[in-house]
Amino acid sequence: MISFLKGLIVELEPTHLIIEVGGVGYHVNIPLSAYDALKNQKEAKVLTHFHVKEDAQTLYGFYLPAERTMFLDLIGISGIGPSTAIGMLSAMNPNEIKSAIVAENVKQIQSIKGIGGKTAQRVILELKDKYKKEGLISESSHSSVVSNNSLRNEALSALTNLGFAKNSAEKVIDKILQANEENITLEQLIKQALKSA
Repeated sequence: MISFLKGLIVELEPTHLIIEVGGVGYHVNIPLSAYDALKNQKEAKVLTHFHVKEDAQTLYGFYLPAERTMFLDLIGISGIGPSTAIGMLSAMNPNEIKSAIVAENVKQIQSIKGIGGKTAQRVILELKDKYKKEGLISESSHSSVVSNNSLRNEALSALTNLGFAKNSAEKVIDKILQANEENITLEQLIKQALKSA
């Protein structure tokens, strides 16, 4: 397997590049993100995956290790070939794809050209648990939902300790959290809840 190519960029297009290594020009299919990262470079190191089928041998290239890892995860799913995986990585970065998968956002995945409803559901079904275990989602709607849940529980605990009825405290906290979709600190949440209660 060819793990990477390091050499002179002879040609660079949004869908592929030709990189010269030791006098040999390699045609490498790339996602749009790799094109953006490489467009001002004359020489580059391109991470690769060598894909062999009955009728073709194709090189796929990536600028970031996370892109290649995501690509390999995607092509491991029945119904997703290398071209579709490259298309997904061109439409969204690995963290965005992971966020959509963990949040089970079928519509977001389905919005990518070439991905139907069933394929989107299959992607979620096959990769959701893996990504949840890895805990790789750092900036995503899912992480804010998780942090809002722990924030909610801490605020609820604080308010019930202050003598508020649990039911009314829950309603107030939920209302504040819905109104403040951006990040809100525990202190701000409790202060607003005290004003509202």
